Amino acid sequence: MSLLPAATEIVAALGIEEFLVGRSHECDFPVGVEGLPVCTQARVDPSGSAERIHREVEALLAETLSVYLVDAQRLRDLEPTHVVTQVTCAACAVSLAEVERALSDWVSPRPALVALDSSDLAGVFRDIERVAGPLGVLERGSDLVARLRRRMDAIRKRARSAGSRPRVATIEWLSPLMAAGNWMPEVVEMAGGENLFGSVGRHSPWLEWETLRTADPDTVIVFPCGFALSRLRSEAGVLRALPGWEDLAAVRSGRVFLADGNQLFNRPGPRLAETLETVTEILHPELFCFGHEGRLWNRFDDVGDGRTG
Repeated sequence: MSLLPAATEIVAALGIEEFLVGRSHECDFPVGVEGLPVCTQARVDPSGSAERIHREVEALLAETLSVYLVDAQRLRDLEPTHVVTQVTCAACAVSLAEVERALSDWVSPRPALVALDSSDLAGVFRDIERVAGPLGVLERGSDLVARLRRRMDAIRKRARSAGSRPRVATIEWLSPLMAAGNWMPEVVEMAGGENLFGSVGRHSPWLEWETLRTADPDTVIVFPCGFALSRLRSEAGVLRALPGWEDLAAVRSGRVFLADGNQLFNRPGPRLAETLETVTEILHPELFCFGHEGRLWNRFDDVGDGRTG
């Protein structure tokens, strides 16, 4: 049972997708997992604006309530031997505590809990092996990690030859603004950029507009947590309402980009390699072309106002 999109992708990358018996409401990759029984739901309306979602999540957390619910009866009916969840962020996915509550009154043998806890790239690689071990495919996990490391290291080495090193602001939420932390500062550096906000291994920090405006980055990459690129295209127009937005160097030079946070940037799993590819395409198109433009990222100039209430 996977209650985290990244975990579902890890299980599939390990070649044991056939053993999945259920998923979270957010698990949507690889194609086919949407046919699995859904065992979670969100307490907030995910179709609301970024500002509204923020308010609802903050209100729940202030009352020490979970942002997500686990269907304990369906979990019991599916009889998993292992449940994969996470302990990194209570606002992003079902928490370990919520899963433990759902299992608290089980009389039959409880499934083993495997909790992902990555906050940087090394942590992501450890989590892959953390999943592989209990599921009996540790060697596959080690091989997968080795392949990902080689793939990403080759990109990092090539990015070193770039003639420039743009100063980059990564935006993980629209209203209020949030910079990307955790593994994203590493990804930006590997891609040949200078990361301006957020620290490796630390939660994503809130970002004051004036701080961003004063830093005046060369490049801005926007990928709100959980937002597919199609949804981001319709909502990113709110950035134009920020006072002085048009004066940013990145805006004047057409260096503001929208990317798929839901599929790539926000998922600590095997597709962080594609995340790195996306960032290198954006920062150094003279060196990299993986064919992700239009599918995984767009130029902000190509998007209309798209404001939502």
